[in-house]
Amino acid sequence: MDSRTVAAAQTAQDTTSTAGTLKPNALGVLGILFFVLSAQAPLTGIAGAAPISVGIGNGAGAPAAYVVAGVITLLFSVGFVAMGRHVVNAGAFYTYIGKGLGRTVGTGSAGVALFSYCAIQAAMYGLYGATVSGLLAAHTGLDLPWWACSVITMAIVQVLGASGIEMGAKVLAVFVLAEFSILSAFSLVTLVKCGGPEGLGFVDSFSPAAALDGAPGVALMFAVASMVGFEATAIYGEEAREPRRTVPRATYLAVALVTGFFAFTSWMLISAYGASQASAAAGKALESGDSTSFVFAPIADQFGAWVNDVLPVLLATSLFAGILAFHNSANRYLYSLGRDRLLPHALTRTNRRHCPAVAGGVQTGIALLLVVPFALAGKDPVLTLFSWGSGVAVLGIMLLYFLTSASVVVYFRRERLDTRPWNTLIAPGLGALGIAGAIWLILANFTTLIGGDSTTALWLEVSVPAVLLLGLLTARLTRRDATA
Repeated sequence: MDSRTVAAAQTAQDTTSTAGTLKPNALGVLGILFFVLSAQAPLTGIAGAAPISVGIGNGAGAPAAYVVAGVITLLFSVGFVAMGRHVVNAGAFYTYIGKGLGRTVGTGSAGVALFSYCAIQAAMYGLYGATVSGLLAAHTGLDLPWWACSVITMAIVQVLGASGIEMGAKVLAVFVLAEFSILSAFSLVTLVKCGGPEGLGFVDSFSPAAALDGAPGVALMFAVASMVGFEATAIYGEEAREPRRTVPRATYLAVALVTGFFAFTSWMLISAYGASQASAAAGKALESGDSTSFVFAPIADQFGAWVNDVLPVLLATSLFAGILAFHNSANRYLYSLGRDRLLPHALTRTNRRHCPAVAGGVQTGIALLLVVPFALAGKDPVLTLFSWGSGVAVLGIMLLYFLTSASVVVYFRRERLDTRPWNTLIAPGLGALGIAGAIWLILANFTTLIGGDSTTALWLEVSVPAVLLLGLLTARLTRRDATA
């Protein structure tokens, strides 16, 4: 056998199925946490959402919206964790929903989950491509179109996704720590200095009057959107060490950390400007077309002009980390759906590192199909791809939260595996009410969320229930064929 034959055989071994299973005992609490925090892209969330929440939301009361969103998410997490102790599956949402509300609804929710994760990843590709293209032009003079940056990155993400879950966690850890560090350093220094010209202004940001000032619905909508991604803790249950302990710890830690981080950082940003001046400063940044200046300017004032060169790079790495995290989430959904015979069984093939190689390739193909039309049409990647994809994804995932909460209540009332009222009835019920309110706010402010017109907003809103109905129909037809 010559060297080329040996090399070909080795390549085949790396890319085809070995055991068809994900790698067990690969991730601890911190590994899962880095995937979750990457999906939530802290710097992207602060730089993108804070100017809108402060400028056209409830002004200095925006930090209170993050606290409210955190409470709602924590209530949801109680039932989510309770279910996770009895069900460990990479399908997470659709498996949980199917256990309580039936296979048909579970299959429908699987379509919504996959649609949402692919949409938010495509959205990130839009903002990422525009950011990297701008950085290359500014620092190298290279005029590379945004879509080229995105397509090249798809290839990199595909390679990293197939390199093992541990490798992905290590890459994400570097990027997440970088963006957390600079934002946390700014916030801590501002706190030590007792804020800006008007002091810390705790009451101005966290009192009930401040929380309800202006348009609190807009601020709460963006705060809820910033929490999306924490549910990925359950997706990695099959690859976690002691999943029935690791996943709950990672879930609660993620919710607490993200809530505290967004509330504290936004409070310090407002303090840096002064509570009475923050809303006007955010509005000015929005009007300038560079909303990130609302966040970047006070950090540069604190640490020096060099920050203006570093933060755009960190914004790009923040987006890259989010893209990689959602790639891993989506391909594990595809893997799980293939294993359950809801999609072709070939999606269960894993490489020698126990990564879902075929599912990963399919997911990258989906990302390419979502990005290319916007490039061919010459659309602005931020105003269309990023805004539309983010809006649809948030709406879809909030629907999944609601269905999961309902499923938790039904499942434990029927199976009696856990009879604790708070964990299986009260908290999930309160969480469902909070999520229903959040969905109403998202629908009421959807045009603002996507930055588009009402007609576009309507079509995007309709796409989520349409995908759900398509999934329900698929489940019916699949069941009919199986019993025929």
